[in-house]
Amino acid sequence: MTTDKDCIFCKIVAGEIPSAKVYEDGEMVVFKDIHPLTKIHLLAVPKEHFAALSEMDEKREALVGRMLGKIGALAPSFGLSEGYRVVANQGISAGQTVPHLHFHLLGGETLGWEK
Repeated sequence: MTTDKDCIFCKIVAGEIPSAKVYEDGEMVVFKDIHPLTKIHLLAVPKEHFAALSEMDEKREALVGRMLGKIGALAPSFGLSEGYRVVANQGISAGQTVPHLHFHLLGGETLGWEK
């Protein structure tokens, strides 16, 4: 599995930086965002380090599919049965601040749309 010793998410996955984990398996970790933008704001992070969807191969495609399935399965346990948003920022101009692929699970309130 690929990791980056300077990546904050790789350090969280390795247990070097504490986080409020809500789920973990052999492929991914889900934890509470330390700067939540909504009442419920979780980050789903693959344990393998890669920055973007453009770095996908068959193995990573399958991993991302399993991650999205797990996000959907976990959402109701956080009271998100009425709806939620899943976001993956890709690149600096899109707001990606950590160059490690991750999904934001946002909800717990009515979410608007801004241009």
